[in-house]
Amino acid sequence: MYSLRRFGIKFGLFNIASILKGLDNPQNGFSCIHVAGTNGKGSIASALSSILQLSGYKVGLYTSPHLVKFNERIRINNLPISDKKVVESYKAVNKVIPNDLEATFFELTTAMALYEFNRQKVDWAVIETGMGGRLDATNIIKPVISIISNISVEHQRYLGNTIGQIASEKGGIIKKSVPVITGVKQNKAISVLKKMAAKQSATFYRFGDAFRVRRSKNGTFTYFGIDNIWRDIRSGLLGNHQIDNAAIVLAACEILNQNKTNLSFQNIKQGLAQNRWPGRLEIVSSSPLILLDGAHNLIATHCLAKFLSENPAKRKITLVTGILDDKPYAAMLACLLPLCNKAILTRPKINRALAPEKLYPIAKKIIPDVCIIPDVSEAVQHAIKTASSDDAICIAGSLYLVGEAKEALDL
Repeated sequence: MYSLRRFGIKFGLFNIASILKGLDNPQNGFSCIHVAGTNGKGSIASALSSILQLSGYKVGLYTSPHLVKFNERIRINNLPISDKKVVESYKAVNKVIPNDLEATFFELTTAMALYEFNRQKVDWAVIETGMGGRLDATNIIKPVISIISNISVEHQRYLGNTIGQIASEKGGIIKKSVPVITGVKQNKAISVLKKMAAKQSATFYRFGDAFRVRRSKNGTFTYFGIDNIWRDIRSGLLGNHQIDNAAIVLAACEILNQNKTNLSFQNIKQGLAQNRWPGRLEIVSSSPLILLDGAHNLIATHCLAKFLSENPAKRKITLVTGILDDKPYAAMLACLLPLCNKAILTRPKINRALAPEKLYPIAKKIIPDVCIIPDVSEAVQHAIKTASSDDAICIAGSLYLVGEAKEALDL
């Protein structure tokens, strides 16, 4: 499967439609929620999966990329499928691919997920898009709700150079008469998505307009929703931005309940509080404090910086970072490094990773203590050896980096 990466990224639904037709269209065997956006997709999708499962439903969850093992991408009731199931679903999908069709890695993986969800008779599947929306392989599904978390300028080569163009691509998941929930804040993006929703006769619910939250000092929040006011809610995920994501989840729960899905307030509250999403502000050690966060683009980097700036113990922070070549690496370093005492520059094992030597002169201008350790595992171990028990180690800059770090830490 990994050899299929050489085919690159290929947008369009022809391939996935052909493959799924050969599998008797498994995507029609269960109800779906479709989640697109720049950041927060996985957090929102995993929370919805958790809530639906607590409510007695069997739930499939499809996300990307994985951190350590491929199986993480395809989950049933929040557990990755077994190696045996991966092989069986691969064989089933590969068997029906026409000889003249050159499927990509993501198309094959998407078909495997939909096949496996139908085979295991899930009631619900929460499906996260890959890169875009309109021509993303996942857009073959017919969801009950479409969610667009937020939008920023990313993947310009594929999605466009402006917020409006990118909003149009992400908004391509909007379907006829299917409610849309979004957390977008830019006026141009809101305008584009509203017009797309109106054209599809899809009810449009925007965070800050149709629903909102009020934060409390103790970390809980009150949700002022479409039909309900829910108090004393807590997200299981760290970071102020996760309350915005939680609000989107709660709006989705309200709409599901309008459509006769049975989600009690207790299950909603518990599912949100119990939600865990690895590699996103994930604390894996307390002495020294080790924090893992993908922070793979500028929005996510700002969220991480805000979290680090609210460092009550005033710990000395070592940043272990490796960044991919299509990311605004100079801006990301400028955002994080002023909060750190030391930086270790490394390189995850993916061909799109930047050489740490390219990051070095930028980092060195911001803080004096910078070194290069190309191997991620060695970089992580060096950070631990040179940290005191009261220090903090932040491993961030790419989800691929975080995945290798988790392997190094044996997590």
